[in-house]
Amino acid sequence: MEEPRVMSVSRDHTHRFSKTPVESITLVAGIGVEGDAHAGPLVKHRSRVRRDPEQVNLRQVHLIHSELFAEAAAVGYELHPGDLGENVLTAGIDLLQLGVDTRLRFGELGEDAERAVIRVTGLRNPCAQINTFRPGLLKVVLSRADGTPTDEPAPSTGSTEALTSPVIRKAGVMAVVEHGGVVRPGQRITVIPAPGEYRPLEPV
Repeated sequence: MEEPRVMSVSRDHTHRFSKTPVESITLVAGIGVEGDAHAGPLVKHRSRVRRDPEQVNLRQVHLIHSELFAEAAAVGYELHPGDLGENVLTAGIDLLQLGVDTRLRFGELGEDAERAVIRVTGLRNPCAQINTFRPGLLKVVLSRADGTPTDEPAPSTGSTEALTSPVIRKAGVMAVVEHGGVVRPGQRITVIPAPGEYRPLEPV
């Protein structure tokens, strides 16, 4: 696999499905992406705010692997950076197989003492909005445990069903910012496994 790196970065100050690609984003510790609608120490995703506005925000930064875009293209869906609402589009990392609390550090060694570090918290839970954006696209990012694509929305995050439902979620991962800094396309990503026993990601 190629060396892990940043392909693109995006943000949006309003709540929209897609985000706008930019030259760089600034990560703020404990907050998220500066100027992004989902930044903050408490939940910002509207469905979660309705459920409990005092929840800790485990979804400050959304990452998607660019390999998913290639998979989508193979079945007729052309996707561009920011289309699926990600803040960081990566290459060379199997994001979905990272363990809980894996750290990702952005930037070259010796480049800057203020390199950004995020901690992976869980999987993005694909919702029906993906089919609103592109009819049928949900089948690309969601499948049953046997690999069969499905367009039935995954159970709501936070529900018992979301933790036990036998589906494969491929719409990226969520993270929180542990150390602030600037992230830009082309940067190297260093994967730092969590200490202790490996824990697979669950939807957050």
